[in-house]
Amino acid sequence: MTDAPYYHHRQAALALLNQCPDLPHKTAGFLGHVCVAIELSEKQRGWLVKLLEKAGLQPLAEGEQA
Repeated sequence: MTDAPYYHHRQAALALLNQCPDLPHKTAGFLGHVCVAIELSEKQRGWLVKLLEKAGLQPLAEGEQA
């Protein structure tokens, strides 16, 4: 993978919302929350990482900070 990772969870969430128009309602709601969240819990970060992988997008940077 040559694409640089997302350095902020908001970037990653917006990319998923913009590039995956057929997301389930629950997933889209979660990503909307991530777009405005100051920090993510480990569980939220884990779900975001899984969604990025499933969509084939670049990963979230390790230790990303808000």
